[in-house]
Amino acid sequence: MTENELYDVVIIGGGPAGLTAGQYAARANLKTVILDKSPTAGALAFTELIENYPGLSEPVSGKELLEIFRRQAIEFGAEYLEVQVIGVNLQPEIKEVFTMDRTFKSRSLIIATGAMGRKPTIKGEKEFLGRGVSYCAICDAAFFRGKTVSVIGDSEEAVKEAELLTRYAGKVYLVSPSKSLKCDVLPHLKEKDNFELLPGFVVQSIEGNEVVESIRLKDLESGDEGELPVDGVFVYLHGSKPVVDFLNFAVDLSDEECIITNKMMETNIPGVFAAGDVTCTEVRQVVIAAANGCIAALSADKYVHHRKRRKYDWAKKK
Repeated sequence: MTENELYDVVIIGGGPAGLTAGQYAARANLKTVILDKSPTAGALAFTELIENYPGLSEPVSGKELLEIFRRQAIEFGAEYLEVQVIGVNLQPEIKEVFTMDRTFKSRSLIIATGAMGRKPTIKGEKEFLGRGVSYCAICDAAFFRGKTVSVIGDSEEAVKEAELLTRYAGKVYLVSPSKSLKCDVLPHLKEKDNFELLPGFVVQSIEGNEVVESIRLKDLESGDEGELPVDGVFVYLHGSKPVVDFLNFAVDLSDEECIITNKMMETNIPGVFAAGDVTCTEVRQVVIAAANGCIAALSADKYVHHRKRRKYDWAKKK
C-alpha cells in the first residue's frame, strides 16, 4: 500500500453492511478496501446467537457470522484493515478518507458505520471533550505519556484500547459498569504493573477545571462513592445513535443524524453511498443491513464504471 494508491471504493465499517458491500464490490473487480475500527465493536459482534439468518443450518454467534462475512469479502479480493477513520473530504471527484497513519483515496465511498454511537451522558463528558475526554486511544494516547488515565467500558474494544494505553500512560484504570467483562482481559494485560481493572463501578461525573482532574465513581454493589484522580478519560460505552461524527456533516443528515439516502443507497454527494443502521432503517436486522450493503456496492460499481444500469451478476458461465 502507498499513500498515492487509488481505490475504486473505500468502505468505512466492518459490520454486515460493510462486509457485504466489500464482497460485492470486490467480486465486481473493483479495487476495494474495508476500514474497520474494530471487528468486535459492532452490534452484531455483541449478539450471542443468530439463528434466523438465511442459509444457517444451526445457530452461530454474531462474531462467527461476522467472520464468515469477513472471510468471504477477503477471498473475493477486498483488503481488510483495522483502522479508525478520523475524517473525510468528499467534495473532490477523488474522495479522501483520513486515518491517523495515512489517507485513503478512492473514486467512491460506502459509509457503513452502524448505529452504536451515543451522545455524551456522563456529567462533564461534553464539557471536557478534547480537554482530557477522548473516544480514540490511538489518536490521543501519546498526549498522556506517563500520566494516569481511565477507560470506561466492558467490551472487547475497551479492553484493547486499555492495552494500547498501557504502552504510554503511567497508570490505566479500566472502569467496567458490569462485574464481568464481555470478553476476557488479555493475559499479558493482567500482568502489567500499570493496569488495574475496576469491575462493578459506574462513573458518576468527570471533574476538573481547565482539564480533567478526576472521575467520581460509584460502587454498584455497596453504593459507596469516591473520587479517582486521573488526567484522561477514554469512553467506550455504546448507544443507538448513528456513528457519523467523523463526517463533520459532509453529507445530508436527518434530524436524528441518520445519513439520508434514496432506495439505491445514494447520498446527496455523487459517488458517496451509505448502508445499514447508519441510515436508520426501520427494521434493524442483519439480513436488512446485508441487503443494503449489496445495493450500495451495485450502485458504486455503476458510478465508477459510468454505467446506465447496475450490473447484477458477475458469475462466470461454465
